[in-house]
Amino acid sequence: MADPYMTLARRLQRQGFDGMSEDGTITIRVNGGHRRIRDGMTIADLALELGLEPTKVAVERNLEIVPRSTLRDVVIEDGDDFEIVTFVGGG
Repeated sequence: MADPYMTLARRLQRQGFDGMSEDGTITIRVNGGHRRIRDGMTIADLALELGLEPTKVAVERNLEIVPRSTLRDVVIEDGDDFEIVTFVGGG
């Protein structure tokens, strides 16, 4: 039985389909919406592209929390599914 959490892109990759387009971009999901980004970007790069400070976000990638200390090292793959939340001060 197929893993219910596996994205369509991951299933296609397992069947030999390379999701990278001819323009060097890949498709991911961020907070429920689809987005095309440059192939080779890190999670920190994505945060900056979204206008967020990487040290002030919490990131879930494919249902797993990503340690903040690794955001500059983790390269995004085609089909990744992200939930990104920011910290807001207040009282």
